[in-house]
Amino acid sequence: MRRNRIDYVVYPGSLSDSFNNKRRRNLLEALVLSTSVVALAEMGDKTQLLSLVLAAKLKCRVSIILGILFATLANHLLAGYVGAWLASLVSPQALRWTVALSFFAFGAWALRPDKLEEDRTLRGTGVFLTTLIAFFLVEMGDKTQLATVALAARYGSLVAVVLGTTLGMMIANVPAVWIGGALAHRVNMQVMRWVAAGLFVLLGVLALFAPIRGA
Repeated sequence: MRRNRIDYVVYPGSLSDSFNNKRRRNLLEALVLSTSVVALAEMGDKTQLLSLVLAAKLKCRVSIILGILFATLANHLLAGYVGAWLASLVSPQALRWTVALSFFAFGAWALRPDKLEEDRTLRGTGVFLTTLIAFFLVEMGDKTQLATVALAARYGSLVAVVLGTTLGMMIANVPAVWIGGALAHRVNMQVMRWVAAGLFVLLGVLALFAPIRGA
């Protein structure tokens, strides 16, 4: 007896659409999580304290905000490239554990209040340049810069991660510049630190169980 055969046709377009949808979800996840974790981690961070100092001393809010924006873009682009480069050097499994442990460490770091140790304002320069240089230097080695490295390695999407971390920095620092010291009294920094720590730990758990660039 001849069996009826059913041929299943897979259309290339459907595979392409599925891939594009998955990529869009990954980009959106990278953008949203990068924005959220940096905005929360910045609460009470030394760069936010610097924003308060600059706003109090230099007064010109628009120039300060622009300086913060360009300093953050430059700093986090550098961090993102480092993250992508490090991800290309190790196996997916090693990357998984490295990123996860990094996020757990950032969670512990987020609970520690920061202090601005010195006045970084530069004499003889304009407001924009003063903010640009001071903010770039203070952000070097900060937890938000290192988190950008880990996020770029985790998601493999430089643009989405840098846009997200930069947006998070602006969400945290623009009100600090515009409102000034009143922000510290209106926001419970201790609660924000615990929320940021929890989000870092969640990212660490996700890094352990979710695929990472071919894992």
